[in-house]
Amino acid sequence: MIQMAGVVPKTAMVLAAGFGERMRPLTATMPKPLVKVAGRPLLDYVLDKLAQAGVTTTVVNVHYLADQIEKHVAGRKKPRIVISDEREALLDTGGGIVKALPLLGKAPFFLVNSDSIWLDGVHENLGRLAAAFNPARMDALLLLAPATTSIGYSGRGDFAMAPDGRLRARAEREVTPFVYAGAAILSPRLFDNAPQGKFSLTRLFDRAGCGSTGSGCMSAPPTPSCSRKTRFWRVWHRDRRSRLATSLSAKNILALRLPSAL
Repeated sequence: MIQMAGVVPKTAMVLAAGFGERMRPLTATMPKPLVKVAGRPLLDYVLDKLAQAGVTTTVVNVHYLADQIEKHVAGRKKPRIVISDEREALLDTGGGIVKALPLLGKAPFFLVNSDSIWLDGVHENLGRLAAAFNPARMDALLLLAPATTSIGYSGRGDFAMAPDGRLRARAEREVTPFVYAGAAILSPRLFDNAPQGKFSLTRLFDRAGCGSTGSGCMSAPPTPSCSRKTRFWRVWHRDRRSRLATSLSAKNILALRLPSAL
């Protein structure tokens, strides 16, 4: 198990309910979390990382081809899997988490996209997140990556960073240097007075001060003790994978920014 000095979440949520439209035709007959990379389903990579980090219970939300995912995780022991069923209505990232909150408990939890896999260096990414997370100062801690070194990524980025480490979301026509890499630690406090039904998690990030005009997101200076060997991939298609250098940052928070791995 990873040894971490910060808050160590024992629960996690994996977002696995989407249609996987960017990975068609692979997802025409199987859900994206079960698409195989190097012979293993994407979902297994994520669950293994969470188990290694010390997570004991993981909530997996399902909607598209939900039966296949439920069957796949039925025999999983570590972490224990709890299904959040969205068959009746797909709730997007924010709404899906709100629905799952009673299953996640009252403590901070990991949030990981089901299409995020990575090879760790000396220090594991989830361990870095846990070591940097301070619930007294943070509502969320996000894993970010430099857009310029993200092979296969063609967007305009998600966040800009000021010299003092403050983050803000990209404005509509702006190009920003960092992208959200699909992993985070969130406090349930972030969801106080959250809307019901379908909505994006970015709506809460904006409310917390990380919008395009806000300055509530912070990043601490790089630390010399971090590994520079980490590699991160966001899987878009079997022959089109985004290779992302790893950086840690945050929202409504102080956070840790690690140097680029590339």
